Amino acid sequence: MFYAITGIMFLYVVLRLIIPLPLSGKARVLLGLFLLFVSQIHVFTRKFSGTMASPELPFPIMLAVGWMFAAFFLLFLLLVLRDLLLLGLRLLRATGIRVSLPGGPGRWAAGLAAAAMVLGSYGVWEAVRVPEVTTVEIGLPGLPPALDGTTLAVLTDMHASALLRGPRVRGVVEKTNALRPDLILILGDTVDGTPGKRRDDVAPLADLKARYGVYAVAGNHEYYSGFNKWMTTLSGLGLHMLENAHEVITLDGGRLVLAGITDPAAGRFALPGPNLHAALEGAPGGVPIILLAHQPRGARQHAAAGVALQLSGHTHGGQLYGVAPFSKRFNDFVSGLYDVDGMKLYVSNGSGLWNGFPIRIGVPAEITRILLRAE
Repeated sequence: MFYAITGIMFLYVVLRLIIPLPLSGKARVLLGLFLLFVSQIHVFTRKFSGTMASPELPFPIMLAVGWMFAAFFLLFLLLVLRDLLLLGLRLLRATGIRVSLPGGPGRWAAGLAAAAMVLGSYGVWEAVRVPEVTTVEIGLPGLPPALDGTTLAVLTDMHASALLRGPRVRGVVEKTNALRPDLILILGDTVDGTPGKRRDDVAPLADLKARYGVYAVAGNHEYYSGFNKWMTTLSGLGLHMLENAHEVITLDGGRLVLAGITDPAAGRFALPGPNLHAALEGAPGGVPIILLAHQPRGARQHAAAGVALQLSGHTHGGQLYGVAPFSKRFNDFVSGLYDVDGMKLYVSNGSGLWNGFPIRIGVPAEITRILLRAE
């Protein structure tokens, strides 16, 4: 499906940009072949350097590949916007209003290509830099007054990879520890690649420090490269993995139930899928439940089960400004704080992203600092 979509994008660029260019036939063919390569670059990285989820290439090549694909994607979007503008002008002309755009196909091609490359450069830089801290206050009914002001540091979608390597992970760890959180909660998609390839990149996670511990769940990407080995590896780094399980956290004279469920991707690997009933079995009544779920799906069912706060990631916030409404076709909740049938849901933009589409424009990555408030 991914390759089919990028193939359609390529054909659109050829029809609406390359063919109209005032170039020789040979030049148009060469330009078209280059853009075909860029549009299908994941085929080559998958074939010659690992998997689609985790190509194993040197960092400069990963950066260049990411920038080329990001620029191609933005070129497609800019072409669509230009064509919508041309359609609007044509409709105006039908009413007798004569408006036209200056410049010919060559000037437009150069302008759009330059804009795509500049925006792509900015978007990749925004994607790979260490994220800033986003602070959110969330009021929870039933939260004991003693727990008012409890601090949660939330990390998700770090996607440690050949692109987002150990030094960046180290930067995320240092900023998180500087918050002095009561709990650190990791919501999955921590890695891309096998434990053998990512050992040094995830090693900084062992230095995460919180007063009452570091808890985590798996995301879909942990299943792509050896789920059981990753659970052992992450546990060995000091992360308490919650696989359809819960812990009762006693802090400052109050209690919280911290529950975690597995990812829906588990079913593809004949592993246990998300089971909130199992996760909450034996949990004490009357204690606020915080649920760690990598994907925001199932939020309404979780609210009906009595969860007070669900923390999720997976969506990356849409990565591009204006994409969120389209993302709702796949996820009802994309970014930020929601009230879902009385349950609070926070969907983080994520602290990283998949290396195959490393671009953020208007939707920055985040390390989330959540302050719990009694209501």
